Amino acid sequence: MSENTENTEAQAQEVQEVPGSAEAVEPQEEREPTLEDFKPTMPGNINPEVLQNIVVNLSIEVGRAEIKIKDLMRLTQGSVVELDRIAGEPLDLLVNNSVVAQGEIVLVNDRYGVRLTRVVPSSERLKLV
Repeated sequence: MSENTENTEAQAQEVQEVPGSAEAVEPQEEREPTLEDFKPTMPGNINPEVLQNIVVNLSIEVGRAEIKIKDLMRLTQGSVVELDRIAGEPLDLLVNNSVVAQGEIVLVNDRYGVRLTRVVPSSERLKLV
């Protein structure tokens, strides 16, 4: 192999490894975001790939109850805890402890799921933050 060919291949590898370069080739595997990923390409812009890889906690809330510790200590198998919701009332879908939607329980292939009946508008969610 000639010296020019080796130099060209070495330069091509260097170009692929430069972060933020227009010619950079992103690996197909998932990777942890770096500081470079959070730098906006233009002021006010956020890299959508970074946002899509952020892990959030999704939970469904059937209801809540407030009880005294002495009553908590008396709970045994078969005990019933009364919740603050009425039967048939929609469940809350929470993302990182913020309500983003409401829905009802459904059964899908022997697994529980939630059919969304209402999505909280983003303007309303921002008021709660």
